[in-house]
Amino acid sequence: MNGFTGPGRIAACLLAAAVVACSGGDKEEYVEREVHVIYNEAMDALENGDHAEAATQFDEVERQHPYSVWATRAQLMGAYARYEANDYDGAVIALDRFIQLHPGSRDIAYAHYLKSLCYYERISGVVRDQSNTEKARQALQDVVRRFPRSAYARDAELKLDLTRDHLAGKEMHVGRYYQRRGHFLAAINRFRRVVDGYQTTTHAPEALHRLVEAYTALGIVDEARKVAAVLGHNYPGSAWYADSYALVSSIDPVERNGDGKGFFARVRDWIL
Repeated sequence: MNGFTGPGRIAACLLAAAVVACSGGDKEEYVEREVHVIYNEAMDALENGDHAEAATQFDEVERQHPYSVWATRAQLMGAYARYEANDYDGAVIALDRFIQLHPGSRDIAYAHYLKSLCYYERISGVVRDQSNTEKARQALQDVVRRFPRSAYARDAELKLDLTRDHLAGKEMHVGRYYQRRGHFLAAINRFRRVVDGYQTTTHAPEALHRLVEAYTALGIVDEARKVAAVLGHNYPGSAWYADSYALVSSIDPVERNGDGKGFFARVRDWIL
């Protein structure tokens, strides 16, 4: 007779049942697939807006075919899928890995640029922590410095302007806080940071005016007048200069020398 009979048949059935039971858990069964099939499924998920699934499938490309050309592409595309899913931390980790493993890739400039966007997209209001703004600034500067002729350098420059303006805005916010509470030396330090480090931003004229206010409040009128003159030289049509001029003039009237010129005119002559 073919097969088992009696106790032997029963034992075989029990063994088969045990194997089925062991394989019936929650663990997903590993199925090896051709690399282009997995990659195309990942791209389809990406195009359909299922970014989390796309990232999973791109990871599967590398897991099943780690030494293929497709795996290198999948590493970068997986990072992009995570970026689109707003998983910025996961995207940065993936991008750092890609940059480390493939420094000579033709897509290395894009990898650095995408990393900068992961920080840039998380820039918060000036009243909140600016660590992501600072990281975005550093990453964008890295793109401009390392890949000045790339397609991403120009956009990185534009975004850098916003990050600088944002960081200057944070300094102004803190400086005004100190000024309102009468902590003028602390306020001066903040406004000086804007004047010295972010002089090309939109906050520079106000920073100069706030310095005039703070110096005047401390009774350091000569310094207030010098700062007001610098403000007038660089931003002659600014409303901040008009306020500074009125403030200093009302506290310490403009003196005139033998040539009939007032203090501000003489300081401008000295600057020029």
